[in-house]
Amino acid sequence: MPKTSWGLRPTPLLWLGLIFTAGMIYWFLSFDHFREKHMPPSPVGAKSLPDPFMESPELRALLQLLHWPAPPEDAVAFASSTSAEKSHYRLLQSQSNYTVGNMLLVSLEARDQRGQPKHYGGDFLRAKLHSPELKASVAGTVEDHKNGTYTLTFPLLWAGAVQVSVRLIYSSETVALLRRIRDSHPSTVTFRGYFVDPGQGSKEEVTECNVHPVSGPTCQYVDPGTGEHWFCARPQHHSCNDLVYHSTGIYKNVLSSAEKVFLSGAAAERIIPGSVPIIQVLPSHQLTVATSPPLPCHPGLALTNPSGFYYKDVWVSLGCSSRTFPTSDLALSCLRGKIVHMIGDSTLRQWWEFLLAFIPSVKHIDLHVTYKSGPLLAVEPAQGLVLRWRSHGVPLRTGKSKMADIHYLANELHALGGGPDMVVVFTLGVHFITFPVHVYVRRVHSIRQAVAQLLARSPQTTIVIKSANTGYTVYGSDWLSLQLDNILRAMFAGMKVAIVDAWAMTSCHYLPENIHPGKVIVQNEVNSFLSYVCPGK
Repeated sequence: MPKTSWGLRPTPLLWLGLIFTAGMIYWFLSFDHFREKHMPPSPVGAKSLPDPFMESPELRALLQLLHWPAPPEDAVAFASSTSAEKSHYRLLQSQSNYTVGNMLLVSLEARDQRGQPKHYGGDFLRAKLHSPELKASVAGTVEDHKNGTYTLTFPLLWAGAVQVSVRLIYSSETVALLRRIRDSHPSTVTFRGYFVDPGQGSKEEVTECNVHPVSGPTCQYVDPGTGEHWFCARPQHHSCNDLVYHSTGIYKNVLSSAEKVFLSGAAAERIIPGSVPIIQVLPSHQLTVATSPPLPCHPGLALTNPSGFYYKDVWVSLGCSSRTFPTSDLALSCLRGKIVHMIGDSTLRQWWEFLLAFIPSVKHIDLHVTYKSGPLLAVEPAQGLVLRWRSHGVPLRTGKSKMADIHYLANELHALGGGPDMVVVFTLGVHFITFPVHVYVRRVHSIRQAVAQLLARSPQTTIVIKSANTGYTVYGSDWLSLQLDNILRAMFAGMKVAIVDAWAMTSCHYLPENIHPGKVIVQNEVNSFLSYVCPGK
């Protein structure tokens, strides 16, 4: 056996690791090359067949999930909109003492900017019960009585001093505005397509692209695997086939000055004052904190309400026996021999980044692609672990990226053989809130078909869905995200998939809400994910 340059013979384990790494890089690159070479090109100007699902009773039932109480008038003056500062909540059905296992009820009365009681519902509220000293919290349930009053319900899951916090995310008038904009505009964001013909040596042309036709002569691209459409304004000096790169364009200004007031910091994301005192919760039969049920976590379980809570900064599932993985050795032991495919947006890329940082022996393989859109690859050769992440396809707000690297999520699933050592986790939502709902529903429908086919050919494949994060307030809206998240959950209900309830995990933590949450939240999300991968190890 040859010696290394420093005079030592490489161990068999080192040789095995080097061979594994080289093999995985070759497989990863050759697989994508095979797809690009052998998949049929997207036809230009083709017409896809009508999708029966878009006219189905299921779709009509899904759209019923989007129902939200609306103001009695289409346009309401800001003075008549809900004011967080003028609204108030109080304790309902006060008890002499509270114990673990009881419920805490709170009544909230909404008032407008002039302090007058509201007589209709539709406000988007977020409530939580928390104990800052214990780093414990749980999201509350909001019942809208559609008359300006609301009942907030909180389960008492731990002993100690607890307090209520309620915020007005959006007034009912703001929600109506968001809904009107979503439903009346084909998009509120644009994208850029970059046309290049290296053989001709001509200059790059940049045109506007989107999920719908743009003004003027248009290039139409139809994906043969999913039937999804993509449109770009036709370049003057290139053919439609010369589309090489993609990036975010601009956000459209669709709000008037008067409408912007409803979404300003003075009206949205505001704390509502209340008169509920700090309450001392007592143990119940020596039970000081609720625990997860003994049922192992497995795909197909329906989420409970609430799905879990934080206690000492650890998420405790109320639906199954959640596990924690506090050390890198435990996480690596769970993932040994697994090929993990992560497909989605930057909130899922945070999981990939967390595992890369958390497990020192996992190494990033630089594929020389645009990082924000991927694909990204990391391996742990000694334990046979492969971690992949890539974006879910257009529409995608990202930096300049090769179109060939941006694959539709359903196509990725169709290309997987599956198996007991394969884990697929995906998320889809935040990049779709700038379009009418039907764009999202159509996409999720194609993904659901791909998931069903993957499970049919390989039932042992583990499939996990990450729900939406809260905290998207700069270019997005949590109300729009919630609407899409409800559709996602409904469309996968009853299937053998697991759902990590990131919505709950990001909505009640003490860290400020952010679409890209802090490390402690990401770690809890990953723990929940690993609980489905390794329920009993």
